Amino acid sequence: MVRRNKKGKVYLVGAGPGDPGLLTLRGKECLEQADVVLYDYLANPALLAHARDESERVYVGRRGKGKYPEQDAINRLLIERASAGSVVVRLKGGDPFVFGRGGEEAEALASAEIEFEIVPGVTAAVAAPAYAGIPVTHRTLASTLTIVTGHEDPEKPSTALDWSRLATSQGTLVFLMGMKNLSTIAATLLAEGRAGSTPVAIIRWGTRVSQQTVVGTLADIVEKAEAEKMEPPTVIVVGEVVRLRSKLNWFEQRPLFGKRVLITRAKEQAGELATRLASYGAEPVEAPTIKIVPPPDWASVDHAISEIRTYDWIIFTSVNGVSRFMTRLFARGLDSRCLAGRQLCCIGPRTAEELEKFGVKADVVPAEYQAEGVLAALSRQDVQNTRILIPRAEVARELLPDELRAAGAHVDVIPVYRTLTPGQDSAEWRQELMDHRIHVVTFTSSSTVHNFVAMLGGTEAVKPLVQSVMIACIGPITAKTAEEYGLTVSIMPDANTIPALVDAIAHHYESREQVATGAPQ
Repeated sequence: MVRRNKKGKVYLVGAGPGDPGLLTLRGKECLEQADVVLYDYLANPALLAHARDESERVYVGRRGKGKYPEQDAINRLLIERASAGSVVVRLKGGDPFVFGRGGEEAEALASAEIEFEIVPGVTAAVAAPAYAGIPVTHRTLASTLTIVTGHEDPEKPSTALDWSRLATSQGTLVFLMGMKNLSTIAATLLAEGRAGSTPVAIIRWGTRVSQQTVVGTLADIVEKAEAEKMEPPTVIVVGEVVRLRSKLNWFEQRPLFGKRVLITRAKEQAGELATRLASYGAEPVEAPTIKIVPPPDWASVDHAISEIRTYDWIIFTSVNGVSRFMTRLFARGLDSRCLAGRQLCCIGPRTAEELEKFGVKADVVPAEYQAEGVLAALSRQDVQNTRILIPRAEVARELLPDELRAAGAHVDVIPVYRTLTPGQDSAEWRQELMDHRIHVVTFTSSSTVHNFVAMLGGTEAVKPLVQSVMIACIGPITAKTAEEYGLTVSIMPDANTIPALVDAIAHHYESREQVATGAPQ
Protein backbone atom coordinates (compact mmCIF):
# COMPACT_ATOMS: atom_id res chain seq x y z
CA MET A 1 0.00 0.00 0.00
CA VAL A 2 3.06 2.27 0.21
CA ARG A 3 2.95 4.93 -2.52
CA ARG A 4 6.53 5.39 -3.68
CA ASN A 5 5.92 7.67 -6.65
CA LYS A 6 4.57 10.57 -4.61
CA LYS A 7 4.43 11.87 -1.10
CA GLY A 8 2.11 10.14 1.27
CA LYS A 9 -0.26 11.69 3.75
CA VAL A 10 -0.37 12.09 7.52
CA TYR A 11 -3.53 11.78 9.58
CA LEU A 12 -3.33 13.37 13.02
CA VAL A 13 -5.92 11.20 14.74
CA GLY A 14 -7.40 11.75 18.17
CA ALA A 15 -7.44 8.35 19.88
CA GLY A 16 -9.93 9.47 22.49
CA PRO A 17 -9.50 9.24 26.27
CA GLY A 18 -8.86 5.50 26.59
CA ASP A 19 -12.08 3.56 26.07
CA PRO A 20 -11.55 1.98 22.61
CA GLY A 21 -15.25 2.49 21.87
CA LEU A 22 -14.74 6.26 21.91
CA LEU A 23 -12.52 6.25 18.82
CA THR A 24 -14.35 8.07 16.03
CA LEU A 25 -15.46 6.28 12.87
CA ARG A 26 -13.12 8.49 10.85
CA GLY A 27 -10.24 7.57 13.14
CA LYS A 28 -10.97 3.88 12.60
CA GLU A 29 -11.03 4.38 8.82
CA CYS A 30 -7.62 6.06 8.94
CA LEU A 31 -6.09 3.23 10.98
CA GLU A 32 -7.45 0.64 8.56
CA GLN A 33 -5.56 2.20 5.64
CA ALA A 34 -2.35 3.14 7.47
CA ASP A 35 1.07 1.93 6.38
CA VAL A 36 2.65 3.37 9.52
CA VAL A 37 1.12 4.13 12.93
CA LEU A 38 2.95 6.38 15.38
CA TYR A 39 1.20 6.11 18.74
CA ASP A 40 1.78 7.65 22.13
CA TYR A 41 1.49 6.63 25.77
CA LEU A 42 -2.10 7.77 26.21
CA ALA A 43 -3.44 6.05 23.08
CA ASN A 44 -4.96 2.71 24.05
CA PRO A 45 -2.87 -0.04 22.35
CA ALA A 46 -6.13 -1.93 21.70
CA LEU A 47 -6.80 0.57 18.91
CA LEU A 48 -3.90 -0.90 16.94
CA ALA A 49 -6.15 -3.88 16.22
CA HIS A 50 -7.85 -1.68 13.62
CA ALA A 51 -4.59 -1.42 11.67
CA ARG A 52 -3.57 -3.97 9.07
CA ASP A 53 -1.31 -6.79 10.27
CA GLU A 54 1.47 -5.65 7.94
CA SER A 55 1.42 -2.01 9.05
CA GLU A 56 4.45 -0.64 10.90
CA ARG A 57 3.79 0.39 14.52
CA VAL A 58 6.13 2.90 16.14
CA TYR A 59 5.82 3.84 19.81
CA VAL A 60 6.69 7.49 20.39
CA GLY A 61 5.19 7.85 23.86
CA ARG A 62 6.23 10.52 26.29
CA ARG A 63 6.03 9.47 29.94
CA GLY A 64 7.56 11.08 33.00
CA LYS A 65 11.34 11.50 33.10
CA GLY A 66 12.17 8.36 31.16
CA LYS A 67 13.70 8.31 27.71
CA TYR A 68 11.35 9.27 24.92
CA PRO A 69 11.59 10.86 21.47
CA GLU A 70 11.82 14.64 21.49
CA GLN A 71 9.06 16.46 19.62
CA ASP A 72 11.44 17.44 16.81
CA ALA A 73 12.36 13.77 16.34
CA ILE A 74 8.68 12.83 16.09
CA ASN A 75 8.12 15.59 13.54
CA ARG A 76 11.04 14.34 11.45
CA LEU A 77 9.74 10.78 11.60
CA LEU A 78 6.32 11.88 10.33
CA ILE A 79 7.92 13.79 7.47
CA GLU A 80 10.32 10.95 6.56
CA ARG A 81 7.62 8.28 6.42
CA ALA A 82 5.21 10.46 4.46
CA SER A 83 7.97 11.59 2.06
CA ALA A 84 8.62 7.91 1.31
CA GLY A 85 5.01 7.61 0.13
CA SER A 86 3.44 6.05 3.21
CA VAL A 87 0.03 6.71 4.67
CA VAL A 88 0.89 7.67 8.24
CA VAL A 89 -1.43 7.81 11.23
CA ARG A 90 -0.23 9.82 14.21
CA LEU A 91 -2.42 8.38 16.96
CA LYS A 92 -2.63 10.81 19.85
CA GLY A 93 -4.47 10.40 23.15
CA GLY A 94 -7.59 12.54 23.49
CA ASP A 95 -7.82 15.26 20.85
CA PRO A 96 -4.72 16.31 18.86
CA PHE A 97 -5.43 20.00 19.37
CA VAL A 98 -6.23 19.94 23.11
CA PHE A 99 -2.82 20.09 24.81
CA GLY A 100 -1.68 17.35 22.45
CA ARG A 101 1.01 19.15 20.43
CA GLY A 102 -1.02 18.43 17.34
CA GLY A 103 -0.66 22.03 16.28
CA GLU A 104 3.13 21.78 16.37
CA GLU A 105 3.11 18.59 14.31
CA ALA A 106 0.70 20.09 11.77
CA GLU A 107 2.96 23.15 11.44
CA ALA A 108 5.96 20.92 10.75
CA LEU A 109 4.04 18.99 8.10
CA ALA A 110 2.81 22.18 6.46
CA SER A 111 6.36 23.55 6.32
CA ALA A 112 7.53 20.32 4.66
CA GLU A 113 4.61 20.49 2.21
CA ILE A 114 3.24 17.16 3.43
CA GLU A 115 -0.49 16.66 3.01
CA PHE A 116 -2.24 16.14 6.34
CA GLU A 117 -5.69 15.80 7.85
CA ILE A 118 -6.84 16.49 11.39
CA VAL A 119 -9.19 13.91 12.86
CA PRO A 120 -10.59 15.29 16.14
CA GLY A 121 -10.91 12.97 19.11
CA VAL A 122 -12.98 12.85 22.28
CA THR A 123 -11.04 14.83 24.86
CA ALA A 124 -10.42 13.39 28.31
CA ALA A 125 -11.28 16.81 29.73
CA VAL A 126 -14.95 16.01 29.15
CA ALA A 127 -15.01 12.20 28.84
CA ALA A 128 -13.11 11.28 32.02
CA PRO A 129 -15.42 13.34 34.26
CA ALA A 130 -18.45 11.92 32.40
CA TYR A 131 -17.28 8.36 33.12
CA ALA A 132 -16.85 9.35 36.76
CA GLY A 133 -20.43 10.64 36.88
CA ILE A 134 -19.46 14.32 36.73
CA PRO A 135 -21.01 16.60 34.07
CA VAL A 136 -18.58 19.44 33.39
CA THR A 137 -21.48 21.85 32.89
CA HIS A 138 -24.88 21.94 34.55
CA ARG A 139 -27.64 24.50 34.18
CA THR A 140 -27.85 25.24 37.90
CA LEU A 141 -24.23 24.58 38.91
CA ALA A 142 -21.81 25.58 36.14
CA SER A 143 -22.41 27.65 33.01
CA THR A 144 -18.75 27.82 32.00
CA LEU A 145 -15.98 25.29 31.50
CA THR A 146 -12.29 26.17 31.54
CA ILE A 147 -9.74 23.59 30.43
CA VAL A 148 -6.33 24.35 31.88
CA THR A 149 -2.91 22.79 31.39
CA GLY A 150 -1.51 21.64 34.68
CA HIS A 151 1.97 21.52 33.21
CA GLU A 152 3.04 24.64 31.36
CA ASP A 153 6.10 24.78 29.12
CA PRO A 154 9.00 25.09 31.60
CA GLU A 155 10.87 27.33 29.14
CA LYS A 156 8.23 30.06 29.40
CA PRO A 157 9.60 33.14 31.19
CA SER A 158 6.38 33.44 33.23
CA THR A 159 3.01 31.74 33.61
CA ALA A 160 0.32 32.50 31.06
CA LEU A 161 -2.42 31.57 33.52
CA ASP A 162 -4.50 34.21 35.26
CA TRP A 163 -4.89 32.43 38.58
CA SER A 164 -7.00 35.19 40.08
CA ARG A 165 -9.66 34.80 37.39
CA LEU A 166 -9.49 31.01 37.58
CA ALA A 167 -9.96 31.06 41.35
CA THR A 168 -12.95 33.40 41.27
CA SER A 169 -14.67 31.70 38.33
CA GLN A 170 -18.05 30.22 39.20
CA GLY A 171 -17.73 27.56 36.51
CA THR A 172 -15.89 24.25 36.27
CA LEU A 173 -12.12 24.05 36.04
CA VAL A 174 -10.56 20.99 34.42
CA PHE A 175 -6.79 20.55 34.69
CA LEU A 176 -4.99 18.17 32.34
CA MET A 177 -1.47 16.88 33.08
CA GLY A 178 -1.65 18.44 36.54
CA MET A 179 -1.04 15.57 38.96
CA LYS A 180 2.59 16.41 39.72
CA ASN A 181 1.60 20.02 40.37
CA LEU A 182 -1.53 19.22 42.39
CA SER A 183 -0.29 20.82 45.59
CA THR A 184 0.69 23.99 43.72
CA ILE A 185 -2.65 24.12 41.90
CA ALA A 186 -4.64 23.69 45.12
CA ALA A 187 -2.53 26.15 47.10
CA THR A 188 -2.68 28.81 44.39
CA LEU A 189 -6.46 28.57 43.98
CA LEU A 190 -6.86 28.86 47.76
CA ALA A 191 -4.48 31.81 47.93
CA GLU A 192 -6.39 33.57 45.16
CA GLY A 193 -9.69 33.25 46.99
CA ARG A 194 -11.29 29.94 46.06
CA ALA A 195 -13.13 28.41 49.04
CA GLY A 196 -11.47 25.45 50.72
CA SER A 197 -14.82 23.62 50.65
CA THR A 198 -14.89 23.61 46.84
CA PRO A 199 -15.37 19.98 45.64
CA VAL A 200 -12.49 18.43 43.71
CA ALA A 201 -12.25 15.10 41.86
CA ILE A 202 -9.16 13.42 40.49
CA ILE A 203 -9.76 10.77 37.83
CA ARG A 204 -6.90 8.47 36.84
CA TRP A 205 -7.00 6.55 33.57
CA GLY A 206 -10.46 7.94 32.91
CA THR A 207 -12.83 5.83 30.72
CA ARG A 208 -10.66 2.70 31.08
CA VAL A 209 -11.49 -0.25 33.31
CA SER A 210 -8.58 0.78 35.51
CA GLN A 211 -10.29 4.12 36.17
CA GLN A 212 -9.74 5.36 39.72
CA THR A 213 -11.53 8.35 41.22
CA VAL A 214 -10.72 10.28 44.38
CA VAL A 215 -13.06 12.99 45.65
CA GLY A 216 -12.29 15.66 48.22
CA THR A 217 -12.20 19.41 48.63
CA LEU A 218 -9.66 22.00 47.69
CA ALA A 219 -8.52 21.94 51.31
CA ASP A 220 -7.88 18.19 51.61
CA ILE A 221 -7.51 16.82 48.06
CA VAL A 222 -3.70 16.72 48.21
CA GLU A 223 -3.78 14.59 51.35
CA LYS A 224 -6.43 12.27 49.91
CA ALA A 225 -4.56 11.87 46.62
CA GLU A 226 -1.38 10.94 48.49
CA ALA A 227 -3.29 8.42 50.61
CA GLU A 228 -4.64 6.75 47.46
CA LYS A 229 -1.23 6.98 45.73
CA MET A 230 -2.70 8.73 42.72
CA GLU A 231 -0.29 9.07 39.80
CA PRO A 232 -0.53 10.40 36.23
CA PRO A 233 -2.33 10.32 33.91
CA THR A 234 -5.15 12.16 35.61
CA VAL A 235 -7.86 14.72 35.02
CA ILE A 236 -8.53 17.13 37.89
CA VAL A 237 -12.02 18.63 38.16
CA VAL A 238 -12.69 21.62 40.41
CA GLY A 239 -16.23 22.88 40.96
CA GLU A 240 -19.70 22.26 42.32
CA VAL A 241 -20.50 19.72 39.58
CA VAL A 242 -18.31 17.20 41.42
CA ARG A 243 -21.11 16.83 43.99
CA LEU A 244 -23.26 15.11 41.35
CA ARG A 245 -20.96 12.09 41.28
CA SER A 246 -22.77 10.52 44.24
CA LYS A 247 -25.90 10.30 42.07
CA LEU A 248 -24.48 9.89 38.58
CA ASN A 249 -21.59 7.44 39.04
CA TRP A 250 -22.54 4.86 36.40
CA PHE A 251 -19.34 3.48 34.85
CA GLU A 252 -17.74 2.18 38.03
CA GLN A 253 -20.97 0.36 38.99
CA ARG A 254 -21.04 -2.05 36.04
CA PRO A 255 -20.61 -5.75 36.93
CA LEU A 256 -17.29 -6.26 35.15
CA PHE A 257 -15.77 -2.85 35.90
CA GLY A 258 -12.04 -3.19 36.48
CA LYS A 259 -11.79 -6.59 34.76
CA ARG A 260 -9.57 -7.22 31.74
CA VAL A 261 -10.66 -10.17 29.62
CA LEU A 262 -8.45 -11.95 27.10
CA ILE A 263 -10.21 -12.88 23.84
CA THR A 264 -8.56 -15.76 22.00
CA ARG A 265 -10.92 -15.86 19.01
CA ALA A 266 -9.80 -15.06 15.48
CA LYS A 267 -9.34 -11.33 14.93
CA GLU A 268 -12.25 -11.06 12.49
CA GLN A 269 -14.59 -12.82 14.92
CA ALA A 270 -13.68 -11.06 18.16
CA GLY A 271 -16.06 -8.13 17.63
CA GLU A 272 -19.25 -9.48 19.19
CA LEU A 273 -17.50 -10.82 22.28
CA ALA A 274 -15.48 -7.62 22.73
CA THR A 275 -18.55 -5.41 22.37
CA ARG A 276 -20.60 -7.39 24.87
CA LEU A 277 -17.78 -7.49 27.41
CA ALA A 278 -17.30 -3.73 27.10
CA SER A 279 -21.02 -3.18 27.68
CA TYR A 280 -20.58 -4.86 31.08
CA GLY A 281 -17.64 -2.61 31.92
CA ALA A 282 -14.79 -5.00 31.10
CA GLU A 283 -11.79 -4.16 28.95
CA PRO A 284 -11.45 -6.71 26.11
CA VAL A 285 -7.86 -7.64 25.29
CA GLU A 286 -7.65 -9.24 21.86
CA ALA A 287 -5.10 -12.05 21.64
CA PRO A 288 -6.07 -14.06 18.54
CA THR A 289 -4.81 -17.62 18.78
CA ILE A 290 -6.40 -18.83 15.56
CA LYS A 291 -6.51 -17.58 12.01
CA ILE A 292 -9.27 -18.69 9.65
CA VAL A 293 -7.96 -19.53 6.16
CA PRO A 294 -9.33 -21.38 3.10
CA PRO A 295 -8.67 -25.11 2.61
CA PRO A 296 -5.55 -26.14 0.64
CA ASP A 297 -7.79 -26.65 -2.39
CA TRP A 298 -11.50 -26.50 -3.18
CA ALA A 299 -11.74 -29.77 -5.13
CA SER A 300 -13.88 -31.68 -2.62
CA VAL A 301 -16.05 -28.63 -1.94
CA ASP A 302 -16.61 -27.95 -5.63
CA HIS A 303 -17.47 -31.60 -6.22
CA ALA A 304 -20.06 -31.52 -3.43
CA ILE A 305 -21.52 -28.28 -4.80
CA SER A 306 -21.85 -29.84 -8.25
CA GLU A 307 -23.92 -32.63 -6.64
CA ILE A 308 -25.74 -30.41 -4.16
CA ARG A 309 -29.20 -31.55 -5.27
CA THR A 310 -28.37 -35.17 -4.43
CA TYR A 311 -28.10 -34.46 -0.70
CA ASP A 312 -31.02 -34.87 1.68
CA TRP A 313 -29.43 -33.00 4.59
CA ILE A 314 -26.78 -30.29 4.95
CA ILE A 315 -25.48 -29.81 8.49
CA PHE A 316 -23.65 -26.59 9.34
CA THR A 317 -21.65 -26.81 12.56
CA SER A 318 -20.37 -23.22 12.76
CA VAL A 319 -20.71 -19.68 11.46
CA ASN A 320 -17.49 -20.13 9.50
CA GLY A 321 -18.85 -23.28 7.90
CA VAL A 322 -21.88 -21.37 6.62
CA SER A 323 -20.03 -18.29 5.40
CA ARG A 324 -17.22 -20.18 3.66
CA PHE A 325 -19.50 -22.76 2.03
CA MET A 326 -22.10 -20.27 0.84
CA THR A 327 -19.47 -17.87 -0.45
CA ARG A 328 -17.91 -20.69 -2.47
CA LEU A 329 -21.32 -21.79 -3.73
CA PHE A 330 -22.02 -18.28 -5.01
CA ALA A 331 -18.53 -18.09 -6.55
CA ARG A 332 -19.40 -21.21 -8.56
CA GLY A 333 -22.29 -19.36 -10.19
CA LEU A 334 -25.06 -20.83 -8.03
CA ASP A 335 -27.26 -19.23 -5.39
CA SER A 336 -29.52 -20.16 -2.49
CA ARG A 337 -32.19 -21.63 -4.77
CA CYS A 338 -30.11 -24.76 -5.28
CA LEU A 339 -30.68 -25.59 -1.60
CA ALA A 340 -34.42 -25.96 -2.16
CA GLY A 341 -35.61 -29.38 -1.04
CA ARG A 342 -32.60 -29.95 1.23
CA GLN A 343 -33.12 -30.21 4.99
CA LEU A 344 -30.81 -27.72 6.68
CA CYS A 345 -29.53 -28.12 10.23
CA CYS A 346 -27.49 -25.51 12.12
CA ILE A 347 -25.68 -25.89 15.42
CA GLY A 348 -26.58 -22.81 17.42
CA PRO A 349 -28.66 -19.70 16.71
CA ARG A 350 -25.66 -17.67 15.48
CA THR A 351 -24.99 -20.29 12.81
CA ALA A 352 -28.66 -20.12 11.80
CA GLU A 353 -28.48 -16.32 11.69
CA GLU A 354 -25.47 -16.52 9.39
CA LEU A 355 -27.42 -18.82 7.06
CA GLU A 356 -30.31 -16.35 7.01
CA LYS A 357 -27.93 -13.70 5.64
CA PHE A 358 -27.91 -15.79 2.47
CA GLY A 359 -31.70 -15.87 2.36
CA VAL A 360 -32.10 -19.37 3.76
CA LYS A 361 -33.76 -20.53 6.99
CA ALA A 362 -32.59 -23.58 8.93
CA ASP A 363 -35.09 -26.41 9.32
CA VAL A 364 -33.50 -27.70 12.52
CA VAL A 365 -31.60 -25.84 15.27
CA PRO A 366 -30.96 -28.32 18.10
CA ALA A 367 -31.52 -27.22 21.67
CA GLU A 368 -28.01 -28.41 22.54
CA TYR A 369 -25.41 -26.44 20.57
CA GLN A 370 -22.96 -29.24 19.80
CA ALA A 371 -22.73 -32.47 17.82
CA GLU A 372 -24.63 -34.40 20.48
CA GLY A 373 -27.54 -32.02 20.03
CA VAL A 374 -27.65 -32.69 16.29
CA LEU A 375 -27.64 -36.43 16.88
CA ALA A 376 -30.47 -36.11 19.39
CA ALA A 377 -32.52 -34.00 16.97
CA LEU A 378 -31.91 -36.31 14.01
CA SER A 379 -32.66 -39.41 16.09
CA ARG A 380 -36.30 -38.55 15.48
CA GLN A 381 -35.66 -38.69 11.74
CA ASP A 382 -35.02 -41.75 9.62
CA VAL A 383 -31.55 -41.03 8.23
CA GLN A 384 -30.90 -44.51 6.87
CA ASN A 385 -29.80 -44.36 3.22
CA THR A 386 -29.96 -40.54 3.25
CA ARG A 387 -27.11 -38.43 1.89
CA ILE A 388 -25.75 -35.90 4.35
CA LEU A 389 -23.24 -33.12 3.65
CA ILE A 390 -21.24 -31.54 6.48
CA PRO A 391 -19.22 -28.42 5.50
CA ARG A 392 -16.86 -27.77 8.41
CA ALA A 393 -13.30 -27.10 9.55
CA GLU A 394 -10.49 -29.29 8.28
CA VAL A 395 -9.89 -30.59 11.82
CA ALA A 396 -12.93 -31.29 14.00
CA ARG A 397 -14.47 -34.02 16.13
CA GLU A 398 -15.53 -37.10 14.18
CA LEU A 399 -18.41 -37.93 16.53
CA LEU A 400 -21.13 -36.48 14.29
CA PRO A 401 -20.18 -38.12 10.97
CA ASP A 402 -19.29 -41.40 12.66
CA GLU A 403 -22.62 -41.67 14.48
CA LEU A 404 -24.60 -40.70 11.39
CA ARG A 405 -22.81 -43.35 9.35
CA ALA A 406 -23.53 -45.87 12.10
CA ALA A 407 -27.21 -44.96 11.70
CA GLY A 408 -27.03 -45.87 8.01
CA ALA A 409 -26.50 -42.45 6.43
CA HIS A 410 -24.06 -41.71 3.60
CA VAL A 411 -22.01 -38.80 4.93
CA ASP A 412 -19.64 -36.50 3.05
CA VAL A 413 -17.45 -34.22 5.15
CA ILE A 414 -15.87 -31.33 3.25
CA PRO A 415 -13.32 -28.90 4.71
CA VAL A 416 -14.37 -25.34 3.83
CA TYR A 417 -11.82 -23.67 6.13
CA ARG A 418 -8.79 -24.33 8.30
CA THR A 419 -7.76 -22.86 11.63
CA LEU A 420 -4.08 -22.02 11.87
CA THR A 421 -1.91 -20.40 14.50
CA PRO A 422 -1.48 -16.72 13.56
CA GLY A 423 2.00 -15.42 12.92
CA GLN A 424 1.63 -12.67 15.52
CA ASP A 425 3.95 -12.58 18.53
CA SER A 426 2.37 -13.54 21.84
CA ALA A 427 4.95 -11.61 23.89
CA GLU A 428 2.64 -8.69 24.66
CA TRP A 429 -0.21 -10.66 26.19
CA ARG A 430 2.22 -13.13 27.77
CA GLN A 431 3.60 -10.13 29.68
CA GLU A 432 0.06 -9.06 30.60
CA LEU A 433 -0.49 -12.50 32.15
CA MET A 434 2.85 -12.39 33.96
CA ASP A 435 1.99 -8.97 35.40
CA HIS A 436 -1.41 -10.27 36.60
CA ARG A 437 -3.18 -7.68 34.45
CA ILE A 438 -5.58 -10.24 32.95
CA HIS A 439 -8.51 -11.42 35.05
CA VAL A 440 -10.31 -13.78 32.64
CA VAL A 441 -9.20 -15.83 29.63
CA THR A 442 -12.01 -16.86 27.27
CA PHE A 443 -11.99 -19.89 24.99
CA THR A 444 -14.67 -20.34 22.33
CA SER A 445 -13.40 -23.54 20.69
CA SER A 446 -10.94 -26.33 21.28
CA SER A 447 -8.68 -24.78 18.63
CA THR A 448 -8.32 -21.61 20.69
CA VAL A 449 -7.21 -23.72 23.66
CA HIS A 450 -4.70 -25.80 21.69
CA ASN A 451 -3.12 -22.74 20.08
CA PHE A 452 -3.14 -20.66 23.28
CA VAL A 453 -1.10 -23.33 25.03
CA ALA A 454 1.21 -23.79 22.03
CA MET A 455 1.84 -20.05 21.60
CA LEU A 456 2.82 -19.71 25.26
CA GLY A 457 5.29 -22.58 25.16
CA GLY A 458 3.33 -25.64 26.22
CA THR A 459 1.44 -26.91 29.25
CA GLU A 460 4.14 -26.37 31.87
CA ALA A 461 4.75 -22.80 30.69
CA VAL A 462 1.05 -21.94 30.68
CA LYS A 463 0.06 -23.19 34.14
CA PRO A 464 1.88 -20.53 36.20
CA LEU A 465 0.67 -17.80 33.84
CA VAL A 466 -3.01 -18.61 34.40
CA GLN A 467 -2.81 -19.73 38.02
CA SER A 468 -4.70 -16.68 39.29
CA VAL A 469 -6.83 -16.20 36.17
CA MET A 470 -10.44 -17.26 35.66
CA ILE A 471 -10.86 -19.58 32.67
CA ALA A 472 -14.17 -19.17 30.83
CA CYS A 473 -15.18 -21.72 28.17
CA ILE A 474 -18.16 -21.47 25.84
CA GLY A 475 -19.21 -25.09 26.29
CA PRO A 476 -18.34 -28.55 27.63
CA ILE A 477 -16.26 -29.66 24.64
CA THR A 478 -14.02 -26.60 24.90
CA ALA A 479 -13.91 -26.97 28.69
CA LYS A 480 -12.82 -30.60 28.38
CA THR A 481 -9.96 -29.58 26.09
CA ALA A 482 -8.85 -26.92 28.59
CA GLU A 483 -8.98 -29.41 31.45
CA GLU A 484 -6.87 -31.88 29.47
CA TYR A 485 -4.11 -29.25 29.63
CA GLY A 486 -4.55 -28.97 33.38
CA LEU A 487 -6.43 -25.67 33.24
CA THR A 488 -9.16 -25.11 35.82
CA VAL A 489 -12.39 -23.97 34.16
CA SER A 490 -14.30 -21.62 36.47
CA ILE A 491 -16.96 -20.28 34.13
CA MET A 492 -19.16 -22.06 31.56
CA PRO A 493 -22.61 -20.91 30.38
CA ASP A 494 -25.70 -23.09 30.08
CA ALA A 495 -25.99 -22.24 26.38
CA ASN A 496 -23.01 -22.39 24.01
CA THR A 497 -23.34 -18.82 22.74
CA ILE A 498 -21.33 -15.61 23.03
CA PRO A 499 -24.12 -13.69 24.85
CA ALA A 500 -24.49 -16.55 27.34
CA LEU A 501 -20.73 -16.68 27.89
CA VAL A 502 -20.57 -12.96 28.73
CA ASP A 503 -23.61 -13.26 31.00
CA ALA A 504 -21.93 -16.16 32.81
CA ILE A 505 -18.75 -14.14 33.36
CA ALA A 506 -20.77 -11.22 34.74
CA HIS A 507 -22.83 -13.53 36.97
CA HIS A 508 -19.66 -15.14 38.30
CA TYR A 509 -18.27 -11.81 39.49
CA GLU A 510 -21.62 -10.56 40.77
CA SER A 511 -21.95 -13.73 42.87
CA ARG A 512 -18.43 -13.32 44.25
CA GLU A 513 -19.20 -9.70 45.15
CA GLN A 514 -22.37 -10.75 46.96
CA VAL A 515 -20.46 -13.36 48.94
CA ALA A 516 -17.74 -10.84 49.80
CA THR A 517 -20.26 -8.25 51.02
CA GLY A 518 -22.61 -10.72 52.68
CA ALA A 519 -25.48 -9.68 50.40
CA PRO A 520 -28.26 -12.22 49.72
CA GLN A 521 -27.76 -14.24 46.53
